[in-house]
Amino acid sequence: MTTATVHEATEPAEARGLARDGVRLLVHAGERVEHTIFRDLGRHLGPGDLLVVNTSATLPAAVDGYRADGSPVTVHFATRLDEETWIVELRHTDGTPGPVAGVRRFEAVRFPGTRCGMALLLDPYPHEHTPQRLWKARITVPHARVETFLADRGRPISYAHVRERWPLTAYQTIFARDEGSAEMPSAGRPFTHELVVDLITRGVTVAPIVLHTGVSSQEVGEPPLREWFAVPESTAHLVRRARRVIAVGTTVTRALESAVGPDGEIAAASGWTDLMLGPDRPARVVDGVISGLHAPEATHLLLLEAVVGRAAVRRAYDAALAEDYLWHEFGDSSLLLP
Repeated sequence: MTTATVHEATEPAEARGLARDGVRLLVHAGERVEHTIFRDLGRHLGPGDLLVVNTSATLPAAVDGYRADGSPVTVHFATRLDEETWIVELRHTDGTPGPVAGVRRFEAVRFPGTRCGMALLLDPYPHEHTPQRLWKARITVPHARVETFLADRGRPISYAHVRERWPLTAYQTIFARDEGSAEMPSAGRPFTHELVVDLITRGVTVAPIVLHTGVSSQEVGEPPLREWFAVPESTAHLVRRARRVIAVGTTVTRALESAVGPDGEIAAASGWTDLMLGPDRPARVVDGVISGLHAPEATHLLLLEAVVGRAAVRRAYDAALAEDYLWHEFGDSSLLLP
């Protein structure tokens, strides 16, 4: 992969004067690379192709709080384990990259403006020998559900490359139905209702899965954490009959491949997945991926390579860098076919 400069998308496409489906689309098929616009996706798909989308909705999962010494932090609610127990990450309120250091077991982070609202940090997650970045926490809030508290007090998680705060609607895809993602399943963001109608009229079938994303701030080389998913039987049936299965994002790829049994057949499945695709576990049912552009060290790239091969991913990313594509959740997109 080249060492060209990465250009980050600092705001949604709409703030740049574009429709959602007006972002750029890099198409890699065989050994050919084509540069086009996302609304032209239908030219590259057709009858017999199955497009699988993630219907998980993004939570306003960032809430401001204070540590015992009075220092401000932002709590990222990463994953719901049960009604009172969540996986959280403490981040700096001033945008300093990386998690807050020096966090200790049984430390309480209090939420201002609430009666006794707090996150009590219990144990490093997923186990005590991991870096103290993510924590299992018991959440106490003056609401029946933590999700209600987040709707009242939270905002979307964002990182330093996004310079302004944007409303939750900017972080929802048109497919969002089932609340639960800490961060937007961003591969679906460029889709519009008009584009979906165009795809359907071209003979493309669209089917849903759910995978609730955690936070995307893993350290270099750190594998993705367990995430909750569900693949309905109707979608599994369509996958078995499709000419090509195109996953809208790494989340969809992970969900579909987690539903593949030892016999290589996909069936309805739900639960927690820790599947990590890569050289030792190539994709079995996914034939192509629509994806945003991820940092070169991200484990997402291993997943893409498991679908289309390492050479294809390198060729696509080199082309995206050379043509100044925009990175991250508000950026440009790619369609990767083997």
